[in-house]
Amino acid sequence: MSCTLRDNILKFDRTVPRYTSYPTAPNFEKKNNIDYPVLQSSDTISLYIHVPFCQSMCWYCGCHTKVTKRYDPIAEYVDFLLKEIQLVKSHQQNKINVSHIHFGGGSPGMLSSKDFERIMVAIRLNFNVADDAEIAIEIDPRGVTDDRVIAYAKVGVNRVSLGTQDFNDDVMQSVNREQPFELSDRAVKLFREHGINHFNLDLIYGLPHQTTDKMKRTIDLALSLDPDRISLFGYAHVPWMKKHMRLIDETTLPDKILRLDLFETGAKMLEDSGYLSIGIDHFVKPNDTMAIALKNKKLKRNFQGYTTDQSNIMIGVGASSIGKTEDAYFQNHVDMPLYKAAIDDGRLPLFKSCDITNDDKIRGEIIERIMCDFEIDLSDYSGDYSNELQHIQKYEDQGFLNISDKKIKINSNARPIARLICAAFDIYLPSETVKKHSQAI
Repeated sequence: MSCTLRDNILKFDRTVPRYTSYPTAPNFEKKNNIDYPVLQSSDTISLYIHVPFCQSMCWYCGCHTKVTKRYDPIAEYVDFLLKEIQLVKSHQQNKINVSHIHFGGGSPGMLSSKDFERIMVAIRLNFNVADDAEIAIEIDPRGVTDDRVIAYAKVGVNRVSLGTQDFNDDVMQSVNREQPFELSDRAVKLFREHGINHFNLDLIYGLPHQTTDKMKRTIDLALSLDPDRISLFGYAHVPWMKKHMRLIDETTLPDKILRLDLFETGAKMLEDSGYLSIGIDHFVKPNDTMAIALKNKKLKRNFQGYTTDQSNIMIGVGASSIGKTEDAYFQNHVDMPLYKAAIDDGRLPLFKSCDITNDDKIRGEIIERIMCDFEIDLSDYSGDYSNELQHIQKYEDQGFLNISDKKIKINSNARPIARLICAAFDIYLPSETVKKHSQAI
């Protein structure tokens, strides 16, 4: 990337949403008596299971989670998850088909092998889980044990996202997460021994004390694990929203120039090693299903990031989890006592929702295609987008993209600004900078 182009990209950087939904989460509103609509027996959905517990707080974490040293709170929480799964089923006339199941957190790897199996048994009893369903779990390498991996394999887990973040000890220590490379290496070998062979490695750039040399070491070690996919997320420093981020020494955070250097260093190494660039932060092997979805323009984006999941309906289970139908978003109580009280009262623990208007659906599709394909033909969509095209004209003037009639194509060396292009189509986003989102770059 030329120095001029780099300088211009950094000059335009500002806080914007990550666009894992549209409308975005800050637009969800508290409401009373919310229920999921009755789905059709022909519908195929995804399930997201949230486990909001960790063994310690990582200071970079933006998730809804809490620290516990005892297992009792987790065991109690599992009982509520099982009740919620039954409540979800009771609100439907038929058993719903499920094609994707994703366990996130927090650290769902903290679940005991017995409790993980109980949850999967309940899911299969209450839903029709497809034989080829993707069942994925986010894993902290520090919590991997033989009995847990055996349980994952037994119940059909076939994809693991390993939270490796960085492989330099000083970087990890600075964010309260001591995690030597050997733990990740052992975890990957253990999963493969039990037939779980599809891996994502989650890496983060923008952490304290990171340098380009340290990024090179992290990428080299990540490649040695031979994952199918590698995500290279930018750390979102939002201490006004997550108080534990105030524990990070801000003087050790890379400035925006180094942040871009870190991403470019990692991206080049991955691409030189044969991985294909997917979206703004994913890299996959050429034969991966995500690469095939991109080629066929079927790549999707949801709250888990880029995905091959084609379902338009997701049901979230667990405190703070978010679900979606074709007409609305829904979020469960974040507050654990309120979440439990609703379930004890026989109510779905929903406390926020956001209706999706016809205009939202169109704009959401435009934003998703920009985030996934980096190009869009606005003539394929109803509506007048002349104001949006006028707004992004400045980005064409800087060499970030090309506009021809109503066709927009982001140049390959300017992909980091994709979120800024999407922001032009976001009618809910204030024009001024607000402290609700992270920097685009």
